[in-house]
Amino acid sequence: MNVENTRKPDYHVDCMFIDRWSPRSFVNSQLDSEILNSLFEAARWAPSCYNEQPWLFVFSTNEQEKEKLLDTLLPGNRTWNKNVPVIAYIMARKKFSKNNKSNFHAMFDTGAAWMSLALQARKLGLYTHAMAGFDRKKVYQLLNLEPQEIEVIAALAIGYEDEPEKLDAKLQKMEYPNQRKSIENFSFSLSSFQQGGFKLTGTE
Repeated sequence: MNVENTRKPDYHVDCMFIDRWSPRSFVNSQLDSEILNSLFEAARWAPSCYNEQPWLFVFSTNEQEKEKLLDTLLPGNRTWNKNVPVIAYIMARKKFSKNNKSNFHAMFDTGAAWMSLALQARKLGLYTHAMAGFDRKKVYQLLNLEPQEIEVIAALAIGYEDEPEKLDAKLQKMEYPNQRKSIENFSFSLSSFQQGGFKLTGTE
């Protein structure tokens, strides 16, 4: 989908930032391992606290394994993920490997790795869609993970975009690049912030 008519940045940025969005209609066509590894290579070079690189990606490409991951998604996501060629989970190790102390930056760093993967996907003509709608208990059981060691952050769909008309009517209405808040909503000079420029939603 061409995003030029729906997304207009207020200031100049590289088009890759505007072009990345999260569709739900995917072509059911298997991805070459070289392409998939290119995405993880991009994630590999993300910055991280003490170079810990806490991110973990578990993915499935064959139908038998995909069914296992599909079963961990909530029903609303399960319906449109049936045609997705690659389903994955994004996770983070919660402790530093060198001393076993809590790594409070693990989620932040893993977010950087995920964004690197997402932007590389667009460079290759692919799309990604990260999802919060999954059954955490099922994921931990399937992957035999310990919650105190690993944080399961999001599910992830990867593939080539397909026609929106292939989705059901409800999802078709949601199949478009959404908008963003203006930078004035989240970036403040120190003086402006101290003088009350920032307000939490729902507070006086």
